[in-house]
Amino acid sequence: MKRREFIKNTGLGAGSVLVGSSMFTFLESCGNVMNNGDMNMGSQPVPVTEGNFSRLLPIPNTVTGNTTLTAQATTANINGSNKSVFGYQANGILGPTIRVNNGINANINFQNNLSEKSNIHWHGLKIPANMDGHPEAVINPGGSFNYQFIINQRAGLCWYHPHPDGATARQAFQGLAGLFIINDAEEAALNLPSGNYEIPLVIQDKRLTASGITYNPSMGEIMSGYMGETIIVNGEASPYCEVETRFYRLRILNGSNARIYNLALSNNADMIIIGNDGGLLRNPIAVKSILLAPGERLDVLVNFAGLTSGTEIFLENRIFDNGGSAQGKQTFKIMKFKVSQIVSDSFKVPTSLSSVNAILPSSSSKTRNFIINAPQMTGGMNMTGIHRINNKIYDKNRIDETVSANTTEIWVFDNSQGDEPHPMHLHGVNFQVLERTGGRGQLTASENGFKDTVLVLPRETVKIIISFATLKGVFVFHCHNLEHEDDGMMLQYQLV
Repeated sequence: MKRREFIKNTGLGAGSVLVGSSMFTFLESCGNVMNNGDMNMGSQPVPVTEGNFSRLLPIPNTVTGNTTLTAQATTANINGSNKSVFGYQANGILGPTIRVNNGINANINFQNNLSEKSNIHWHGLKIPANMDGHPEAVINPGGSFNYQFIINQRAGLCWYHPHPDGATARQAFQGLAGLFIINDAEEAALNLPSGNYEIPLVIQDKRLTASGITYNPSMGEIMSGYMGETIIVNGEASPYCEVETRFYRLRILNGSNARIYNLALSNNADMIIIGNDGGLLRNPIAVKSILLAPGERLDVLVNFAGLTSGTEIFLENRIFDNGGSAQGKQTFKIMKFKVSQIVSDSFKVPTSLSSVNAILPSSSSKTRNFIINAPQMTGGMNMTGIHRINNKIYDKNRIDETVSANTTEIWVFDNSQGDEPHPMHLHGVNFQVLERTGGRGQLTASENGFKDTVLVLPRETVKIIISFATLKGVFVFHCHNLEHEDDGMMLQYQLV
């Protein structure tokens, strides 16, 4: 249901105002009326239904930085039946994994065979503004565009997805996404698990029907984010993967629109975090569980040594606190690992991974404060966005922040009055997380090193530090809950 249709149907006239807790009360009171099928009123959990974990985990094909991606309506076999989806290649819900070495020139031709405008945002890549996939830099149906840029950054797991203003959430939910892996000499020297022992895991939730993927968020789901009842990994529902008794490297992306995962292994074994959004950490960090918000990535080592053949271990989501009213309420299994072969393994986890120099707060020339406003909505046909930053919504004709090239700044995202989680993403840069106050009150194991997306839970304020380079132009920063983004929770900065 569209926002205006909701207001019209509920009888709110011009001049009606619902703000903060009043909004939630109103939506809650409408829940019994609106909850039928997939007309979920939102601001409440969308329960996950586990599958039987009987289908093999697919691995996306790998291509170089010289390739063609074609956005198209196609079909994908999910959970044993063909579904109508969007894809960057035929017969699949994910695009190929693009793998490149640092220093190469990427030349990727994008062909838009959809019946609507689209584009590609290269999430995590530090590339010129005219190649970044700005929400207004869209390609018309039947058109094409050649993305050309030099890879000039350290090894890491990035990804790509559409970014047209107002249609990002729907196009991504219907299937448009893919991984982008950068390798370099520093990483290669570590001799990390590779080949069959390096497994990409794109975790998403979808709302499936007999024929396809449903995307029709209610007003409440624009508030909380659109979530599905089926968890898919690499395009398959509840898959399994056969493993040997050795170390594996899991390259994990939360490619969901809104759902946050608290990842853990069902046998409570360690997950050894070696990297995040911006590449390798200084040192490995072992955890039992870790939160992963939409847009965030993890580089994790898992050791299956010592297990007997036939042992089954699940990657699962665990309950977590302070996720708002719609998140963190349910434990469920995501995928299964099945030990199929006993082998010996000589790999040792390196004690040191990468040289990561801290950006000192004293190097900052400016601090910018961004208040994440409580949800608000005014009545009438000329609606404004529910989600705002500094009480502003996206306006393509307005530059919200002007930043000087080759400077360092501190940005503060203040969700201290908020009741919803917001993963905040900046285009064109990596940053370091300095501190978190309120809520969890501390940084997590995956917030060392460099990031491009940081989770700000309700009642939290997060401070980051950014060294801007010379990629002059207009970029956006926004909440990576894609319903929030499409609703206007996105501003522009210009590097001059």
